Amino acid sequence: MTHAARIFGDNLARAERYHDLLATTGTTRGFIGPRETPKLWDRHILNCAVLGEAIATGLTVADIGSGAGLPGIPLAIARSDLTIYLVEPLLKRSTFLTEVVHELGLENVTVIRGRAEEREVKAALGLVDVVTSRAVAPLGKLAGWSLPLVKPGGHMLAMKGASVYDELARDRVEIRKAGGGTATIFTVGNDLPEPTTVIDIPKKR
Repeated sequence: MTHAARIFGDNLARAERYHDLLATTGTTRGFIGPRETPKLWDRHILNCAVLGEAIATGLTVADIGSGAGLPGIPLAIARSDLTIYLVEPLLKRSTFLTEVVHELGLENVTVIRGRAEEREVKAALGLVDVVTSRAVAPLGKLAGWSLPLVKPGGHMLAMKGASVYDELARDRVEIRKAGGGTATIFTVGNDLPEPTTVIDIPKKR
């Protein structure tokens, strides 16, 4: 738990409670596979929280396709300075997210039920500094959903696997059409057992 204590600091108890909620309620409701439960800290919670290494202080963040709250919830626990919106279309998942936010007392988090591309969601969000996502869609489609929500000069940060280089090569035209600038691929959480690969696509000014 050394990594968790460093990343979450005074909010470690909240992170531990979130872990418990994922391992119990999240598993029974089908958001987390039973095989993933032993890996919740390393593969999910810590790997999502370190996304904060790529986000400046005091920004507004929309986490689209938030699912069980990854990466939005760990990010919110680790970075109370951020204002975070969890965007999730499915009722059962958005209900779980609302329960988690209430139980953990995350005053910096708001749950919005809907899809990122829907007019109602765009109206509720306005434009944000950063849009995050994890395992939501292929990069080109993801850029089409994410970048319209980002302020000019803001960033789309997507957690991706090793295929991100191929996705970027394949989807450059779609990214450019969505308003994306030159992408950067890097890792965060480099002291963790499994560092997180992130692609940063800036919104053109």
